[in-house]
Amino acid sequence: MQIIIKTKDIELTAYLQSVIDKKIGALIKFIQIENAGIFVELKKETNHHKQGNIFIAEAIVTFPGKKLVAKAHGQDIMEAIGKMKSELGKEMQKYKTKRIEKPRRQQRKLKEELL
Repeated sequence: MQIIIKTKDIELTAYLQSVIDKKIGALIKFIQIENAGIFVELKKETNHHKQGNIFIAEAIVTFPGKKLVAKAHGQDIMEAIGKMKSELGKEMQKYKTKRIEKPRRQQRKLKEELL
């Protein structure tokens, strides 16, 4: 699993990178696929904003044949990263559930047809 971090109008510090690694690393428990990759983009919308949601955190997780996207806005970069993590966690949980439940439903249906 590799995490690629890209920033726009923000300097990527060691602290910011460690926070992203920690937050996204907590979601690895949902991923059982070795080929999956996570692309994280952090950016500041514009420099002329004085208030409002000006930071954007976006994460794209690529699985073989599937792509999950989570995007969040916030007044602070840490707030945006936190929102993005929770949204990505929900998406990954939904993907994992679908991946497990589909074969179970097929087996259940096959079993009912045999009985």
